[in-house]
Amino acid sequence: MMHLIATFGGIGTLRPAPGTWGSLAALPCAWVLMVLGGPWLLVAATLVILPLGYFAALEEILATRDTDPSWVVIDEVAGQWIALWPVAFGAAMMNAAPSALWPGWVAGFALFRLFDIAKPGWVGRADRRGDALGLMLDDVIAGVFAALGVIVLAGLAHGAMRLL
Repeated sequence: MMHLIATFGGIGTLRPAPGTWGSLAALPCAWVLMVLGGPWLLVAATLVILPLGYFAALEEILATRDTDPSWVVIDEVAGQWIALWPVAFGAAMMNAAPSALWPGWVAGFALFRLFDIAKPGWVGRADRRGDALGLMLDDVIAGVFAALGVIVLAGLAHGAMRLL
């Protein structure tokens, strides 16, 4: 069961770039959560998968002695969902369908992958812990950075539209 959680139902076994596959798989799941329960369901689901992901990652690490198994992608799912929180709350505030904010989805995905791959600052520091907490935490931090980037880009886009 924990292997299924760690691989997000087997998505982590896809090659190449399992982390990107995990992030991509997180998108339709986030959309379903937003449609069913709005932004708070997405937040709640994220908060549920964080400890589940930690224990699933810990089990994979202990079983393989690999401190960052590439097939563990539940961390990418959590980080990607965090990156989409501004989109979820923006759609709810505008009383719009989540898909109407598609530029935010694109920005959230691209920024999350950028921060997750480049591992700047705190993201890299968390990753270098070499344990299950670091495995989860680097993607949480990358998700927060991406969410902040989504907010900044939305502000810039809406400000530019006012000028037109």
